[in-house]
Amino acid sequence: MAFAWLPGALGDIAHGAATTILLIAVTTLAGTLLSILGAAGRRNGPVLLRRAIGWYVEVMRNTPFLVQLFFIFFGLPSLGIRLDPILAAMLAMTLNMAAYTIEIVGAGLDAVPGGQTEAALALGLRPRQVFIKIVLPQALKIIYPALTSQIVIMMLESAVVSQIAVRELTYEADMLQARTFRSFETYFVVTLVYLAMSMALRRLLVTGGRRALGAGVS
Repeated sequence: MAFAWLPGALGDIAHGAATTILLIAVTTLAGTLLSILGAAGRRNGPVLLRRAIGWYVEVMRNTPFLVQLFFIFFGLPSLGIRLDPILAAMLAMTLNMAAYTIEIVGAGLDAVPGGQTEAALALGLRPRQVFIKIVLPQALKIIYPALTSQIVIMMLESAVVSQIAVRELTYEADMLQARTFRSFETYFVVTLVYLAMSMALRRLLVTGGRRALGAGVS
């Protein structure tokens, strides 16, 4: 009978979905913070820092995410650095997301009129205060739709971490399919779960953005 296995598999699917949500929550917080620091450093930091950030962005954006994940999980132990699968996944996802969002945040910073910074400095505000209170909020509002899309894309790319046995949604789907031999049904259900999670995440980000950044966020 089609989908007869589903009631008994709901616990595994829910566990995988919860792990995926945990991964993207940590990645979003850490990756966004890292991207803000990276974008600011790339524009206002010393020459060596700007070059280092530039190389980091180029390397991460021009190599496969799977290779980056394998380097962290399988390669770093050769240097004596061993990480649990879920920690390795979080690190790889954060570094990958930050490389893309550094460019996104940087575009937002460049879009804020320079005259506002000059005016704030003339009023006696310190550069850090100007950045945090005036420039950054406007930049985030400008780039928020692109940032939202990048977060959703990163959630979907989290399926790759099943390759190092992180028990997220795709890993649980693989295990279910191996036990039930119902490949079409298993991946059909998991596709629907991913679709629902993506739509819910986007709606959550849009609603949260409107409350945090004000009108105009979509």
